[in-house]
Amino acid sequence: MNRFVLYLHLFCCGIINAQDKAPKFYSVDANYFYGTILEHSPDISHLITDHPTGIILSFQRKTYGFEAWERRYNYPDVGYSFTYQDLKNQQLGENFGLFAHLSFYFLQRNLMFRVGQGLAYASNPYHPDDNYRNNAYGSQILSSTYLMGNFHRENIYKGFGLQAGVSLLHYSNADFKSPNSSTNTLAFNVGVNYMLDYENAPEYIAKDSEKIKYSEPVHLNFAVRGGVNTMGVIGSARYPFLTATVFADKVINRKSTLQAGAEFFYSKALEEYIYYQSVAFPNGHTTGDEDANRVGLFAGHQLTFNKLSVITQLGFYVYYPYAEYVDQLYIRAGLSRKLSEHIWASATVRAHGANAEAVEFSLGYRL
Repeated sequence: MNRFVLYLHLFCCGIINAQDKAPKFYSVDANYFYGTILEHSPDISHLITDHPTGIILSFQRKTYGFEAWERRYNYPDVGYSFTYQDLKNQQLGENFGLFAHLSFYFLQRNLMFRVGQGLAYASNPYHPDDNYRNNAYGSQILSSTYLMGNFHRENIYKGFGLQAGVSLLHYSNADFKSPNSSTNTLAFNVGVNYMLDYENAPEYIAKDSEKIKYSEPVHLNFAVRGGVNTMGVIGSARYPFLTATVFADKVINRKSTLQAGAEFFYSKALEEYIYYQSVAFPNGHTTGDEDANRVGLFAGHQLTFNKLSVITQLGFYVYYPYAEYVDQLYIRAGLSRKLSEHIWASATVRAHGANAEAVEFSLGYRL
């Protein structure tokens, strides 16, 4: 599970260390939620038996524009969250999560959107004898994401405020251990918030003029991505994979960078999957001699917050001789951290629809 810890560490350090010299003002909030598990796959239909409930507790640092990136993003909050969820199903049990999060504000700060990334502990994961019906969580430690959209009012009375809206909580181990059908909970939430030291909160620093345009020439990037995953079969061992990537990027403003490139995929898990299919189903279409390598083309976007960036990419395998493993279209999403002028690192998830194939750790060089 070290890669999940690194994933969270990159997120926390990147967004919090960027403003460690600024004056500090904080707030806390607590939310109760009630929802339903979405049936994103018929494989988990037997696990949806009631309406999950839970709480989300958060502690965040308010920003007032002391750093330029804070002004560009309308003074977001940076903080940590704890979640508890009773999934209302004996096989799923209860989940406990720890997250780092960012909260963004719109409509004169009356609308708040939050995204959190972290780790969750599943109290009752899959076990071949004791809990074989839980095909959603193959491990106790899960990667987790939560999204929250709230009508949000702060400091209504002596620092106290109210909020209400909808949340989405996702749990998955990104195929680190099978099974991994995952769950997504859509919930309605209501809660209270409180601003610490509200009487001394400063005014927001005025935003920078948009008349000053910023861009950069096209840069070439080289990256190596790696990690371990399974072949998607219950009881499968974990195998290494390696991806070599080359892409160009174009910075179009202080926030956005466009990307396009190509990559070569080597997957030991896919090699083993081809062998498994040829032996387990000798009358099937798999002979065991199929090429497990893939070549993909992708385009993407990088959203930058100081030294931290959010990456979203859409790719297509142009060379994919064994097409019965996953879909030919893939997406990649995650976080990138600038380590120096030319070197960056990232932690991303590569998925095919709702099927996450792997968590990738990357090291790249930007010319």
